[in-house]
Amino acid sequence: MQLVCLDLEGVLVPEIWIAFAERTGIADFRRTTRDEPDYDRLMRWRLELLRRHGLKLADIQEVIASMAPLPGARAFLDDLRAAYQVVILSDTFYEFADPLMRQLGRPTLLCHRLVVDAEGFVADYRLRQADQKRRAVQAFKTLNLQVLAAGDSFNDTGMLGAADAGFFIHPPPAIVAQFPQFVVTHSLAELRRALDRAAARLRGD
Repeated sequence: MQLVCLDLEGVLVPEIWIAFAERTGIADFRRTTRDEPDYDRLMRWRLELLRRHGLKLADIQEVIASMAPLPGARAFLDDLRAAYQVVILSDTFYEFADPLMRQLGRPTLLCHRLVVDAEGFVADYRLRQADQKRRAVQAFKTLNLQVLAAGDSFNDTGMLGAADAGFFIHPPPAIVAQFPQFVVTHSLAELRRALDRAAARLRGD
């Protein structure tokens, strides 16, 4: 059996923090895992920014409620799920993701949780597990699954490397330069073709 693991933001939905930056006018929130390889450093920086500007979880959720998946993402995902088992492995948070996952038909999502204080501020975050994307792929492979994975950021490279076949979709040039071993695709249609070719090769077709 073959399983496809996908990142969420930048692959199926827009980057939540970039949308938040645009809504608030605070450009610093535009920094994402496409720019910062150290996820903990990035999140600590975001939490400090939220507190400094007096922004609460509800402010972020208000922005997310107005967002929609990327063009063609729902159709891509529906078609993919007809041919493969699919799991979304994301470093987002369940407190963020629900409106977008509903629009995507509620595929299986493994991500993290936020710690929210009594005043509604995001006080901390809790990882589902450290290096969760790579470790999830490794665990799936122990179940005798062939795993194909796709993402766009530094935090996806662990799962791409652990998968039987790993792909970038429209990644920044700096990431491509550091990880030339992964096939680069530039659209969901191109990614689907690359997944199908790799799946056939892994099956020995």
